[in-house]
Amino acid sequence: MTKLTLGSYPHMLGFEQLERLLERTAKSGNEGYPPFNIEQTSDHSYRITLAVAGFREEDLSITVEDRQLVIRGRQQDDSADRIFLHRGIAARQFQRSFVLADGVDVGEAVMENGLLHVDLTRSRPETVVQTIEIKKG
Repeated sequence: MTKLTLGSYPHMLGFEQLERLLERTAKSGNEGYPPFNIEQTSDHSYRITLAVAGFREEDLSITVEDRQLVIRGRQQDDSADRIFLHRGIAARQFQRSFVLADGVDVGEAVMENGLLHVDLTRSRPETVVQTIEIKKG
């Protein structure tokens, strides 16, 4: 069985980058931690909310790398000077990646009650009509 790629469709030109992005996203290995929601807040805006209880603002970083929103968390493990009788809450790191379409921009990020909210906006693309002159050869 042959694998269909976007390059297999002759009418879809220049989508190689999209195909690579989809493959990278499929391999990103986002596990189930931390849990998150994605909601549409208007016709042109979204909000990603991650449950990051136990993390401080300085434990988190938010970057956009090659059209991917990457949210990382790294807690300091201060257990060396503490004696636990039971340890059910471990210091844990995570990385969550979200692929952004062209025209989607990251707005502000707000931490509230153990939830990290990241707002996104999508600009409306302009309709462009271009007439190509045909030259005589």
